[in-house]
Amino acid sequence: MRRALLTLVVGVAIVLGAGAIGGFAYYSSARTSNVGDLDFANELAIPPLLQPREEDGRKIFDLTLQSGTAELLPGKSAETWGANGAYLGPTLRASRGDDVQLRVRNTLDETTTIHWHGMHLPAAADGGPHQTIAPGATWTPGWEIDQPAATLWYHPHLHRETADHVYRGLAGMFILDDERAAGLGLPDDYGVDDIPLIVQDKRLDDDGSLDFSQGLISPTGRLGDEILVNGTHDPYVEIRHELVRLRLLNASNARVYNIGFADDRRFDLIATDGGLLETPQRLGRIQLSPGERAELVARFRPGERVVLRSFEPDLATDFFQARFAGGDDSFDLLQIRAAPELAPAPAVRGRLGTLEPLDAAEASRTRHFELSGNAQINGKRMDMDRIDEVVTVDTTEIWEVRNSSGTPHNFHVHDVRFRILEYAGSAPPPHLLGLKDTVYVPPDETVRFVVRFSDYTNPHHPYMFHCHVLQHEDRGMMGQFVVVDRD
Repeated sequence: MRRALLTLVVGVAIVLGAGAIGGFAYYSSARTSNVGDLDFANELAIPPLLQPREEDGRKIFDLTLQSGTAELLPGKSAETWGANGAYLGPTLRASRGDDVQLRVRNTLDETTTIHWHGMHLPAAADGGPHQTIAPGATWTPGWEIDQPAATLWYHPHLHRETADHVYRGLAGMFILDDERAAGLGLPDDYGVDDIPLIVQDKRLDDDGSLDFSQGLISPTGRLGDEILVNGTHDPYVEIRHELVRLRLLNASNARVYNIGFADDRRFDLIATDGGLLETPQRLGRIQLSPGERAELVARFRPGERVVLRSFEPDLATDFFQARFAGGDDSFDLLQIRAAPELAPAPAVRGRLGTLEPLDAAEASRTRHFELSGNAQINGKRMDMDRIDEVVTVDTTEIWEVRNSSGTPHNFHVHDVRFRILEYAGSAPPPHLLGLKDTVYVPPDETVRFVVRFSDYTNPHHPYMFHCHVLQHEDRGMMGQFVVVDRD
């Protein structure tokens, strides 16, 4: 009897020990890095600028949503989605005051949508989950551009399918210009000294095709171990100017990047989601969660080669969540190769302008939003038939967003730009001083911001607010609000 009991105890100990060893091995393998592994062998693709047509004073942009094959790994084909091409889409560009119309034709085999992320526009033109585009159909939203110069983007927003559609490659930049920004002398030659960088992580099979699986433990959804910049794997870019502007877009499903240069050189952060800052911020890192953008200006020396890198991000979570949410990951993104001779450029001005006013003292009310688990806001999952909040036009409000879970989340509001008042109990850090539409919300912390709702009302067509970690959004971490007249 004693021998049998001893055998049982030893057997249990062996099983538990093996499980612990296996668990430790799985934990260790979850850390991902390509630092030092790249050859920087492929020239960075620059998304083409889509030239609009003019009709009766209106700029018409034609987008065709299509499937195709793209070489995400050189020499290997993957089935992908894109706009006006097999992967990603062209860059759209318009100026404040332009009357624009987007003609979006869907040649895919599936219904989708296209959302104009960061754009101030009527709810019926927003491209959220209600503005679906069936296979073979064409959607033609139009509006007048009325917001400051900024780097925006477009991507699908179909309810429960956003993560899949974005992952397939359907996304692109939408750049806005205005007279004030044009007069600052900033680098502005698109693709030359003003370079768009759409950063995405992917899981790729050996044959180069997209791998739609994700890790066994995956609090934020699909994280990839391969990096694409503008759809280019292992990229480099050649520059011929001392001063270069990099427009960064985190177009990944779930990954947070902490971007800087491998040699730790400083750069000027000049703009975030909503446009230019009042003054440039001298930084060594800029952290971007999914959907966030940043514009930085850096100076280079003739003949040098510098690597743009994503260092381990600060997710402000426990060590276990951090490991499986990408908090211990680092990536080389792009090598910048400076020509032997570079065109000189003056320093960035010390004053970039004045932010459009948002006064917390004018707030008529405060709304509270609690992000819980991976699927709820204020205890509810997204319901297409439920309006969660009703907002009165021409009013200012304070929104308080709390992440009550241990999981990383962020928060995006359609149509508006907001100014952060308090971030995790403190004044906003330098990279959050400008106007934003998307913000990372650390676990067990609160972000307070002031926001104003103007111009457009429609009691029948809602805007969205949601976590932009796309698996969380698809699972239900999204709500709807309408903007209505006072009466």
